[in-house]
Amino acid sequence: MRYRFGNCELAPSSHELIVDGKPRPVEPQVFDLLHLLIKKSEQLVTYDELIAEIWNGRIVSDSAISARLSAARAAIGDDGARQEFIKTVARRGVRFVGNVETVGEVLKPDHSRSEKTEADHQRVKFCNSRDGTRIAYATTGSGQALVKAGHWLTHLDYDWRSPIWRPFLNELNRHMRVTRYDQRGNGLSDWNVEDFSLESFVEDLEAVVDAAGLERFALYGTSQGAAIAIAYACRHPDRVSHLILHGGYQKGRLVRTSASERAEGEAILTLIRYGWGRPGSPFIKAFSSMFIPDGTRQEIDSLAELQKLTTSPENAARLREAVDRFDVSGLLRQVACPTLVLHSRDDGVHPMDQGRKLAAGISGAEFVMLESANHVILQHEPAWSVLFNTMMRFVGSTKDRT
Repeated sequence: MRYRFGNCELAPSSHELIVDGKPRPVEPQVFDLLHLLIKKSEQLVTYDELIAEIWNGRIVSDSAISARLSAARAAIGDDGARQEFIKTVARRGVRFVGNVETVGEVLKPDHSRSEKTEADHQRVKFCNSRDGTRIAYATTGSGQALVKAGHWLTHLDYDWRSPIWRPFLNELNRHMRVTRYDQRGNGLSDWNVEDFSLESFVEDLEAVVDAAGLERFALYGTSQGAAIAIAYACRHPDRVSHLILHGGYQKGRLVRTSASERAEGEAILTLIRYGWGRPGSPFIKAFSSMFIPDGTRQEIDSLAELQKLTTSPENAARLREAVDRFDVSGLLRQVACPTLVLHSRDDGVHPMDQGRKLAAGISGAEFVMLESANHVILQHEPAWSVLFNTMMRFVGSTKDRT
């Protein structure tokens, strides 16, 4: 369904605001605010409801709410003086007062069809890790080979439907031939697993690379996948042409010296055990606040769906505890390939200091700070283009050290 009012049209399914027939970029929270008010046209939306729906119940200042309302008005040609569309009700809330026409959804532009191409061509295969654990993997795209190290929360099929991961995979596949897999205990790989050691995760990566027939490739590791990628690169320097580490760490949360970080790790484990895969649960709110604080409602809801499909609460807690105990600080000096380290300035999962330590410990590593609070960079934020432009420049222009 699309909503028309004045010279504007709001299309929730494609997350587009059209003004005078042209797309107008708006921040995700501003779009969600417009959508909420228009859905409840002529109804009062209280400030408490705004906070619950747009900020997921997080504590926000009055100035933050006012800023979003001002941005929403500006996007549709309104302002606080005229209040032609968005009217403030003093001390109570706001309501949308413009005439709204609902129309049926139109066909999506052709580019959305092309975005599904790689998903349609994906063929999931299985290989056995050293201990017999079955690991699901797939290769899509064309060009230079890149392997994406496994990490917490992936699902080879659902990732193509995820508003978080689908754009990421589409962008990678525009430039490279990407091999990815679901790590043990997760996604389409075996869930009934005893060993969640760093060694076992590296062996899973070794099995996938061999099964896919890859001789030399760029290796991308995000979050705990960075530690796995580092360990693999040290073990197989002849196979890794470039190492890209994003949002990674040298020491997991439970083995860092900071008491507050260790306590935070224990708190996350408790939340996982009691709130895994439950939309609206305290865990989902805490999880999304850490991983994608700037995420849209659709992106946040997709995290709960991903959790339900990806693994059990028990496995999630075991995996989380295992990766929070990784320590690759002693391996950094052994990395011999060109290395790029990217990290969000305000990452709530692993502080930027962890990224700096990775770059400082690896000889010749390049460090790039991303202006973002998101652990997973989202398509609608400025850091998105910086992330991919930097990665493609690094892989394309950095000489392989062989």
